[in-house]
Amino acid sequence: MLPFTAAIEPLRLANRASGRQLYSWRLVGPGKDQATCSNGTRVILDASLDAEIASERDDVVIVCGGTDIAREATKPVLNWLRKQARGGATVGAVCTGAWILAEAGLLDGRKATIHWENHDGFAEAFPEVDLYRSVFVNDGNRLTAAGGTSSIDLMLHLIAEAHGDFLATEVADQMLHTAIRTDQDRQRLSIPTRIGVRHPRLAAVIARMEANLEEPISPAQLAADAGMSTRQLERLFRRYLNRSPKRYYMETRLARARNLLMQTELPIIEVALASGFSSPSHFSKCYRAQYGSTPYRERGTGAAAPT
Repeated sequence: MLPFTAAIEPLRLANRASGRQLYSWRLVGPGKDQATCSNGTRVILDASLDAEIASERDDVVIVCGGTDIAREATKPVLNWLRKQARGGATVGAVCTGAWILAEAGLLDGRKATIHWENHDGFAEAFPEVDLYRSVFVNDGNRLTAAGGTSSIDLMLHLIAEAHGDFLATEVADQMLHTAIRTDQDRQRLSIPTRIGVRHPRLAAVIARMEANLEEPISPAQLAADAGMSTRQLERLFRRYLNRSPKRYYMETRLARARNLLMQTELPIIEVALASGFSSPSHFSKCYRAQYGSTPYRERGTGAAAPT
């Protein structure tokens, strides 16, 4: 619901601040009369997909996605979106909606973003999409925002393009949105902020770990590259994170594996390899120790779709 309302409110406020109806919107969905948000809130639809809707070439169609998004990639939805794109509409998505656009083939060869939690699964499922980790991406007639409040930033960007920075700033002020992000801003907090520690060398080592999950780097090499001994690296992790570098690296790799299990239909062996495990049995053992369930049971009880 957050990215959904965050996409609409800037448009309403742009109309209010300008004193004119610069924007209008309709809610369209595969249901007959309503859509249900992930939090259970129900939204009344203006039209269903099978209704004949008069459209203009300058229309913008935004897909809003939530949980279990892969299940919503039905033939009627994909066909409807392809029809809108063929008609000349700009097509975009907020949060996991980018998954639907990719399934429809509308992001092939294009730049896009998706919520960081779904990034790895999306990258595996749609290698033909040029995926970014920024808060939003404007690739001409394809727009994507990562989720949460990134919808605000995307809409402010579009308002500024069409009607100037002054109006976009007025809208941001009305929303108490004091820091307007650009398409160069990253989705997640910086590593020091995330771990609650401002130690440059520790942050640098963690950044290397996160960038090398498929082919893990040994603690000795991480330490050498950071200009310290293995013992110093060990002490650094113990002091600030209460775990060894090896344990932290393992937890990070397993978190990626869990995302892939829940968001994709990749075979277990491919999930293991993508997370830096060459042996399925070792992967299963480590996964069970971390999450209390084997990857096979996790895949059997959880949805193979984005969460």
